[in-house]
Amino acid sequence: MDYRIADFLLRTEGPHSDIAACGLRGFAPFEVTTDAAAEPTMLLKMDAPISDETHPVTKVIHAFDFEQEYAYGEFARYATGYRFSMKREGRTFLLVKEDGSNEVLSNLGKYNEVDPSLVRFGIWIMLGLIMAPLGAIAIHSSVIVKDHEAVLCLGESGTGKSTHTRLWHQHIEEARLLNDDSPIVRIIDGKCIIYGSPWSGKTNCYVNKCVPARAFMRLSQAPHNKIYRLPALMAIGAILPSCPPAFAYDTQLQDAICSTVSDIISCTPVYHLECLPDAAAAQLSYSTIYKK
Repeated sequence: MDYRIADFLLRTEGPHSDIAACGLRGFAPFEVTTDAAAEPTMLLKMDAPISDETHPVTKVIHAFDFEQEYAYGEFARYATGYRFSMKREGRTFLLVKEDGSNEVLSNLGKYNEVDPSLVRFGIWIMLGLIMAPLGAIAIHSSVIVKDHEAVLCLGESGTGKSTHTRLWHQHIEEARLLNDDSPIVRIIDGKCIIYGSPWSGKTNCYVNKCVPARAFMRLSQAPHNKIYRLPALMAIGAILPSCPPAFAYDTQLQDAICSTVSDIISCTPVYHLECLPDAAAAQLSYSTIYKK
């Protein structure tokens, strides 16, 4: 199966290769038919004979529990590449990528059933790993589109990103949601382009479209509404925490991400919004960002 995500071609082979049919409905809008000879950006082989024994960890980069601790994740190095493992109920789901290769080997296909959440997250990690040196980042944000331009709302979980974009949708004419968790940001010909993706959190918003960025906006809760544009160093500090956290612990990946973030702020304004969860906050941010 072929999927085009942020104009990158993801190809899956082997058991459970139709990942949309495996319960990941967010991938269905991204399915494409391509020439078999077309070179994929990432080739995911679902039934590789790999294990902890064939690709032992040489360095743990980042380890964490999944939400509600139903699984354990580990992003690591093995001797000649990267590996990402997810452990649940005594089973290890493993994905590995050799340095310099676009092939991702996984053992996901050896199981009769797959956990959609683990597959979704595993693909997100490995595609992000391949995209980073290509000037693309999946940025944790909620994205609203107005006048064919995107505004990305950034912030820690619970800050109110989704609430703010919902307020735009309700109170700003023709504003619409593009993605509610993990859009993909690319720099193309000196412009910042925002893509919808199969990763949209708990919101059913899987949109296979792209628009140029109008602005990035980091939110914080406050007893008032106030917005201001950030200078370069603060703009970098506003965007970096929303980039894939596991990659921050690897020098090569973090260098690639910092380079892309630097390109982003060179062509796109970044704001900070101190706000209440009300219509006035949406009107203030809209009027500031879209002022003529």
